[in-house]
Amino acid sequence: MIPGEHLEHYRRYRALAQLLDAAVRVPGTRIGFGLDFLLGLVPGIGDLTSSAIGGYGLWVARQLGVPRSVWLRMAGNLAIDAVVGSVPVLGDLFDLGFRANLRNLALIDRWLEAPTPTRRASLGLVVAVGLGLFVLVGLAAWGIVALVGWLWGLAT
Repeated sequence: MIPGEHLEHYRRYRALAQLLDAAVRVPGTRIGFGLDFLLGLVPGIGDLTSSAIGGYGLWVARQLGVPRSVWLRMAGNLAIDAVVGSVPVLGDLFDLGFRANLRNLALIDRWLEAPTPTRRASLGLVVAVGLGLFVLVGLAAWGIVALVGWLWGLAT
């Protein structure tokens, strides 16, 4: 149940998510796109701008009291959309399918319907991604040290 003082913001975000991710449907297909896709066509600032607009959903989620794990998962969706979406052509195609804002809206809705399972699932995903990044950074650091050592050996 959404508290009355936050209901209007929730409704605005629902409309905004639809506008950003699925406002227009390509006739004869199941493919839809929105303002996020169109902004993403603008090199450099388009994906950043659409992510900033999508940040309203993070604010709404905070107002509703979603747990940190769900909020981080939502922030991650926006970050993935911005980073991958910034790759020319492939990123634009990615934007058609990823739909970060609709994903975030679905996370809010799931949390409202079943808070504990949604929080646990989000926490598990956030921890798994965090550990994965930790391992990747560790492997990259090890690789850099090994490369520097090898180059040092060649130079001396």
